[in-house]
Amino acid sequence: MKIEIERVTKTYTKSKNTEYVVLKNISFSIEAGDFVIILGESGCGKTTLLNLLAGLEQPTTGTIRVDGETLSGIHPSRSMLFQQPTLIPWLSVRENVAYGCKLRGDTEELDYRVSQFLEIIGIAGFQDAKPNQLSLGMAQRVCLARALVGHPAALLLDEPFASLDTFTQAHIQEELVNLWLSEKFTAVFVTHDIDEAICLGNKIVLLAGEPADIKDTFDIDMPYPRNRNTPGFKDIRTQILEKFKNSYLAKRSLL
Repeated sequence: MKIEIERVTKTYTKSKNTEYVVLKNISFSIEAGDFVIILGESGCGKTTLLNLLAGLEQPTTGTIRVDGETLSGIHPSRSMLFQQPTLIPWLSVRENVAYGCKLRGDTEELDYRVSQFLEIIGIAGFQDAKPNQLSLGMAQRVCLARALVGHPAALLLDEPFASLDTFTQAHIQEELVNLWLSEKFTAVFVTHDIDEAICLGNKIVLLAGEPADIKDTFDIDMPYPRNRNTPGFKDIRTQILEKFKNSYLAKRSLL
């Protein structure tokens, strides 16, 4: 799935009819099969941008196109994974994973597909468990399986691993990359963690400022799996930090 964002601005109306501009003049393209990271500090508008790509909100001005067509709302071809697990408490793991597909009537080989993804993400032995019997990491894996079982063209992820411990986070990151490489969906991943951004993405879009705009983009041409010892990792990290520093100093100078 190719996504084009053209001169998008998002404004909210605050109390007393005052306006607050969150995003201003955002333009970039996401090619089909890309793993794009939206990187920025907390509160800079990353989640707002992701909600626009999901169709949960509409731009105040500008256009978002998906495969050449103007995006006008949510669609099952774009699946989303949130910061915290969102499972239906009275359904089993298997039932939670299958739930969205059943609502859409997408039931062809559904049992097989559910079993396949539960096996891939390593929780096949918990298929009959209820959400309250799962750890936070396991619950988020279930959400990942649910997001992918319908084979979406695009997966949108809103800091989905931020609340996990380091070991669980690293393991699920690796699983996500392997799924992306095999399923060939387009991924858009929001994070404020520079190391996570470099480990996962093949392109990083740096968002900063008030209102936020794009400060730079980085193409990451390094083989997977990646870690801090991967050649070139430290150089890219330094470049990103320098851009953040320059953006911060520019903002301070306006105060």
